[in-house]
Amino acid sequence: MLNINSQHNTHLEPFEVEGVDLNIALKNYALFTKIDEQVYVAQSERYLDKSANYVAKLEESYSVIFLDEESYDRLYNRFLEVRTDQEMSSISNQDEMGDTLDEDELSLTEFLRNSADILASEESAPIIKFVNSLFYQAIKRRASDIHIEMHEFKGEVRYRIDGVLIKHVDLDEKIMNLIISRIKVISNLDISEKRIPQDGRTQVKIAGKTLDIRVSVLPTFYGERVVMRILMQSEDIPHLNDLGFSEHMTKQFQDVLQYSHGIILVTGPTGSGKSTTLHAFLQEVATEEKNIITVEDPVEYKADNINQIQVNPKVGLTFSAGLRSILRQDPDVVMIGEIRDSETATIAIQAALTGHLVLSTLHTNNATASIARLDDMGVAPYLISSSVIAVLAQRLVRKLCSECKEEDTLGEEYADTFDIPKDALIYKANGCSKCGYSGYYGREALGELFLMSDGIKSAIKETTNDHVLRAKALEEGMQSIASQLKLILLKGETSLDEAIRVGLKDA
Repeated sequence: MLNINSQHNTHLEPFEVEGVDLNIALKNYALFTKIDEQVYVAQSERYLDKSANYVAKLEESYSVIFLDEESYDRLYNRFLEVRTDQEMSSISNQDEMGDTLDEDELSLTEFLRNSADILASEESAPIIKFVNSLFYQAIKRRASDIHIEMHEFKGEVRYRIDGVLIKHVDLDEKIMNLIISRIKVISNLDISEKRIPQDGRTQVKIAGKTLDIRVSVLPTFYGERVVMRILMQSEDIPHLNDLGFSEHMTKQFQDVLQYSHGIILVTGPTGSGKSTTLHAFLQEVATEEKNIITVEDPVEYKADNINQIQVNPKVGLTFSAGLRSILRQDPDVVMIGEIRDSETATIAIQAALTGHLVLSTLHTNNATASIARLDDMGVAPYLISSSVIAVLAQRLVRKLCSECKEEDTLGEEYADTFDIPKDALIYKANGCSKCGYSGYYGREALGELFLMSDGIKSAIKETTNDHVLRAKALEEGMQSIASQLKLILLKGETSLDEAIRVGLKDA
């Protein structure tokens, strides 16, 4: 191999040269880009033979730039994305696809999910391209789930973006059956079985990034319904400072995570970011000297530096059974995906009392209600006050798109109900191309942190009543989720509709 002095530049963008076939250029590993208004052919030492021969045959001559491995791969992946965008826009008419494939032809096609990047795949079948495009568009639009559902006369695909389902496309019934069969093939599910629910997993590689996808197929009255959850990799786990909480609350998190034993709980409804927060907490405490074990259902983040157990009730591996086994593995930190029953709650509390740091989630509406929930599960109040360090109740609120948000007027009834000044300047969602015409872009985390102070411990000995404990916590300085929602509403960061949806009315 020649010794070429390659440049490092990961900010280069693809440039489409008129008269040059993008597919042929990619096959020959010749990438066109612009630097200071001059067109260059970017090449890699790895593919020099192919690219040099191709460049020599071009009618026009171009300056050549050699890139190091990382820079070249990034530019190559950007070209793949450009090509895929072009391909997906050309198959927008789904009716044409129905006459192209039948189910038998579809099942014979081998899906190269383990060896090939779906953007680079040479497969020409429209259904395969369409299913690949669903994954590609989901990543591009920051979706967490893909919903494919059948109605009486048509099917529909929706993406869950920033916690809300947004319609992607309507589909013909014939196309729906082919798409669902295709998804079953790549998830190793039974194509012929349409009467019972099925669960599977698959992996796809997009622009050099491997995605783990959990697939759930459910029979409904009009046909099968598919939900695909895009699972996160270890590099996607945010740092504590990047969770979106206030600086003051992040400092409080760091303080409570310094405890060597005790239990820290995170509560909130489904989709409020509890798993993400817990994994950020784990990464904050993870060191080479600590043995960290989790039991989860499902494993949503694959982390490299912790040991993760997937719950499997079919073989008797429940949260409580997994937790019992974990405690025999000499752990320092234990994370339980969810405390669902009294047995799991009792073991978790005992683990916290015997020198382990335990992190887990509960389903309660607010932070203080978790004490009453543990009491209902049969945990004695004196054990709760001795073991619980803190409880975080959190929500994710959609942020208004900064490009298109509009001023809104506050109705008199809302001003009175939510104790907001009638002349307050607030904003509402509008919609533009940047935010996918939803009016919102990204989410912000809000939380109320219930700390187990001496005053709270004394109160728990008297009562576990939520209202009494909440009044005591607010008196000691806990900021409620409703008060924080009001604050970001008045800052113009979210809309009144979104604030009400998340819990502005909650006391």
